[in-house]
Amino acid sequence: MKRLLIANRGEIAVRIIRAARDLGIETVAVASDADTGAKHARLADSVVHIGPAQASKSYLVTDAVVAAARESGADAVHPGYGFLSERADFAAAVADAGLTFVGPDAPVIEQMGDKVRARQVAAAAGVPTVPGTPGGIDDVAVAVEAAAEIGYPVMLKAAAGGGGRGIRVVSDESELATAFPAASREAASAFGDGRMYLERFVRSARHVEVQVLGDGERAIHLFERECSLQRRRQKVIEEAGSPGIDEGIRRAMTEAAVRLCEQVGYRSAGTCEFLVDDDTGEFFFIEMNTRIQVEHPVTELITGIDLVAQQLRIAAGEPLGLAQADVAKRGHAIEFRICAEDPERGFMPCPGRIEHVELPGGPWVRTDTWLASGSQVSPFYDSLVAKLIVWGEDRMSALRRAKRALGEFVVDGVPTTTALLTEIIDQPWFADARFDTGTLETWLEQRANPSPTGATT
Repeated sequence: MKRLLIANRGEIAVRIIRAARDLGIETVAVASDADTGAKHARLADSVVHIGPAQASKSYLVTDAVVAAARESGADAVHPGYGFLSERADFAAAVADAGLTFVGPDAPVIEQMGDKVRARQVAAAAGVPTVPGTPGGIDDVAVAVEAAAEIGYPVMLKAAAGGGGRGIRVVSDESELATAFPAASREAASAFGDGRMYLERFVRSARHVEVQVLGDGERAIHLFERECSLQRRRQKVIEEAGSPGIDEGIRRAMTEAAVRLCEQVGYRSAGTCEFLVDDDTGEFFFIEMNTRIQVEHPVTELITGIDLVAQQLRIAAGEPLGLAQADVAKRGHAIEFRICAEDPERGFMPCPGRIEHVELPGGPWVRTDTWLASGSQVSPFYDSLVAKLIVWGEDRMSALRRAKRALGEFVVDGVPTTTALLTEIIDQPWFADARFDTGTLETWLEQRANPSPTGATT
């Protein structure tokens, strides 16, 4: 691998460029009309323009990205996360063009990207799954019958996608009859497939994911991440490891993730996502992400392993250079997603010009970002502007460092979620790790509509 095209933008493109450069690999950026002066385009060794600002006309156009790779003389393509990263047809198109796709093979992406098929593979590998339908459903009457067997409440999920799109929780048959067609339409619009599947809704659950690496023959885990703090199914704060599970659950869950990866011959970095029932201690596989995750830096900080560099080495044909015994966990890491949004106005995205930026520093503080004074937050893409990641010898020292670093983070020109993140880590329930997947939204609702006494939980 001598020249790598990064089929992405923003902070993840910057992150991949840096990892490639550390390995002596030339980099090629792609840029839409909105990104010709963006940081990833400036950092790369060369840049290829791929179309208008709208992602649907540039970053999501397979032919344009593959043509850019050919034009630039690249021999490999890294998809990052989002955009085309979990599209099996994109991985296949890259391979058909004689280029190396930095990720698993197209059939594995297709298999694990379909939630129904992924659950079936997990079951075959002896990995526990949430009780639910064995296949996708496209008929509300069939859904009603299935829900009666599973038992309410049930969760509707898009069979072909993720990212929170198409998800509904329903408590009875009348809600299901209304929610099913709406969720199906949303799934069809987002993923081109309106099939849904149903699973038991776990009322009090943690969302815990396991980072894996595989070379097609052998797989290892790099411990777990806590991802329960979510708003509208989107993660807000992530930690490594999870403060809410014991060593027995951790061991069983990480071993299950490795079994699943070896079952499918997984190559590259990937993430197996699980729900942990707080009431029973049971864990259930829910899906696999066949790409690098937004929150991968917390795993890097507790293990000292560069996950993007590992992806590149595996894609270049090297066998996995690590044994499980080589992976040790040290300390605790926390990541904060900082977005150009106004929490006081319903988290409204706030595009605009960045007048001034000051990034935090000091020991064990990392900021992954594309921000620079004078840069522009575009209305055409998601509102994530930076990820602030801190490490400490234990969770409390990481929290102290996080508060200090968030206080040093300055962005003038557009509102950001930095102050809200500081407010969250000051909450007793956060300090004590007493939360589940519903905690943050409940707290935000109480914050926006306080009780007469002004108390929130």
